Amino acid sequence: MRNRFKSIRKELRLNQTEFARLIGIRQTALSMIEVGTTPLTDKNIKLICATFNVNEQWLRTGKGEMFGSSRYVKELLDIFERLSPDTQDFLMEMARNLLKNQEKKRSES
Repeated sequence: MRNRFKSIRKELRLNQTEFARLIGIRQTALSMIEVGTTPLTDKNIKLICATFNVNEQWLRTGKGEMFGSSRYVKELLDIFERLSPDTQDFLMEMARNLLKNQEKKRSES
């Protein structure tokens, strides 16, 4: 499990200090988990999965995909909720247009 733990951090392109801060532990504790000196606690597993949208089954067993869905979903939702209603409308229209363009390009290929 420690290798999968480290893989998450690497996939997210975070150093140990940044990753530790985001899950509420010290960098030294994170380092000890990565080298296998300290086991991951259930609490830390839950925090990692909730914070980074990691598939808990994958983290515990290696089965399935690393992320529950796109790793950007949580971040996008957090940003979207903080935007004004007018800006949300604008962003939705842009996203719809991007999707149409992407689908059009795929159908032309």
